[in-house]
Amino acid sequence: MPKLTLRVFPNTDSLTTALSDHIADLIRSVTAQRGRFSIALAGGNTPRVVYQALAANYSSELPWNRVHLFWGDERYVPHDDPSSNYRMAHESLISKIDIPQANVHPIPTHFADPDEAARDYEQTLRKFSQSGPSFDLILLGMGGDGHTASLFPGTEASKEEIRWVVPGKAPVEPFQRVTITMPIIRNAEAIYFLIAGKDKAVVLRRAIEDPAAANEYATAKVFASVPSKTICWADGAAAANLSSTS
Repeated sequence: MPKLTLRVFPNTDSLTTALSDHIADLIRSVTAQRGRFSIALAGGNTPRVVYQALAANYSSELPWNRVHLFWGDERYVPHDDPSSNYRMAHESLISKIDIPQANVHPIPTHFADPDEAARDYEQTLRKFSQSGPSFDLILLGMGGDGHTASLFPGTEASKEEIRWVVPGKAPVEPFQRVTITMPIIRNAEAIYFLIAGKDKAVVLRRAIEDPAAANEYATAKVFASVPSKTICWADGAAAANLSSTS
């Protein structure tokens, strides 16, 4: 059985530098081979520093005109809301690079019905990738409850196996979400988890080391189902409880 790749760094700064450099190298490689690069961005606070590093170090070093930005999930709030994943990415990355607006594909949040928004975004993905759901890279985080994207434990969204995008419910505000699903995640060319902080240590150990965790945590389900595609980038605090960090 293939194993999950785990990369552990002493602190968030060293993790951020390594991951942003790696993403830059991947963008160069894929655009040279295929002409374009598609990435689904993660939301929340942890990825912000990675986006800032990409903007600071690679604003003019990468072919951003060939990069297409998507999102793995979104809080169902206006794009200018402080909790919006789109707003965070715009402030930390998009506004600082020369990328065509046509290459930026945020999850819509203006529909009265989140299900309509989810179906609209699925159509966007289908038009972009007509052969099936296949991002070149999906960036994901992990919550303290083991969720990733907005696939929270026990929710219908976390069990979805047909639709590519669905509405989701979070246990914290903003409660309403729209999220990609496991079929999208599993079909990505590469999946990078960015996990930092001691509050993630207990869940990360279980997600990696306990086979039963895949029945509960979406993160563990990804680790178990497509380990050969997945790299877990963690700082020392998040990896502190693991049996081995080699």
